[in-house]
Amino acid sequence: MRIAIVNDMPLAVESLRRGVLATGVHQIAWVAHDGAEAVQRCASDTPDLVLMDLMMPVMDGVEATRHIMAATPCPILIVTGSVDGQSARVFEAMGAGALDAVNTPVLGMQGVVHGCDTCETFQSKIMTIEKLTRRAVAARCVPFETQVNHVIGGDERLAVIGSSTGGPQALAKILSHLPADYPVPIVIVQHVDAQFVGELSRWLDKQTPLHVRLAHEGDHPEVGTVLIAGTNDHLVMYPNQSLGYTPLPRDQVYRPSADVFFCSVAENWRGIAVGVLLTGMGRDGAQGLLKLRNKGSHTIAQDQASCAVYGMPKAAADLNAAVEVLSIELVAPALIKCFPEAPIQGKEVYRHYE
Repeated sequence: MRIAIVNDMPLAVESLRRGVLATGVHQIAWVAHDGAEAVQRCASDTPDLVLMDLMMPVMDGVEATRHIMAATPCPILIVTGSVDGQSARVFEAMGAGALDAVNTPVLGMQGVVHGCDTCETFQSKIMTIEKLTRRAVAARCVPFETQVNHVIGGDERLAVIGSSTGGPQALAKILSHLPADYPVPIVIVQHVDAQFVGELSRWLDKQTPLHVRLAHEGDHPEVGTVLIAGTNDHLVMYPNQSLGYTPLPRDQVYRPSADVFFCSVAENWRGIAVGVLLTGMGRDGAQGLLKLRNKGSHTIAQDQASCAVYGMPKAAADLNAAVEVLSIELVAPALIKCFPEAPIQGKEVYRHYE
């Protein structure tokens, strides 16, 4: 990949340059020293990936990300000296279209050495982004079954959400519009590195009257609580309807994967479920959403106009996995309508969609 560096600190630029070149397969496209310069350089020479700092003169990384994604969209990885205390800005940048964030690798006497994040972690992020942007992920198109308007099992209710690029802001918008007495447990898989997910849960907790926390092994979804996948392993639902984590499948690029989680819910949840797939690059979640629909769940995909990146929801729409395609502003009202105050069995659950 041709990789651009946007950073106003010479030592950080050199550290990133060495970290990129140490892979032996990537090259430096150009270097910009502030966000405004990066916007101009992207317009004339769009790279395969931008390594974007957060704090810079003239224009910061959040605003530069917003401008680049609007004019000449390309993958952006936030790389900053320290993410500690900057979680809100990280999530703001991700809301504008950045894929992920990582600490800047540290430059020592012998080159790039271990810091808060190792150089290997930094390079692993680049490799993952390359897989997401260059490797065509062939979807196994499952034949669409006639939608079942009843749910076999009990009246337990559950809402599951998958999101990626732009997800933090989209999730905040949804959760902030749900009431404190929302009668349905919510479980979320957001593509974000494990080092940020704790901050993400605390940040989202401030945006909603519901309680937001990380999902732990053995947890059961509970009303009034939003659980978020909390590791780089895959969140799954077990047959006893508890939650847990698994490293399998190991070759899954997305970690944690919305597909893996949605499929486990389709297989093991015995009640009524609604699946939502939000903004993000790639195809993760589309097959899982289709499986949920085929099981009789109501499914929602975010529309193109309100997505930071229209990848995952588009893949779902292409598979006919979404019963509804909605703007982000309409997702919370739809989640409220999906679940009346009292559980209703059978076809009545979806009566308002017919």
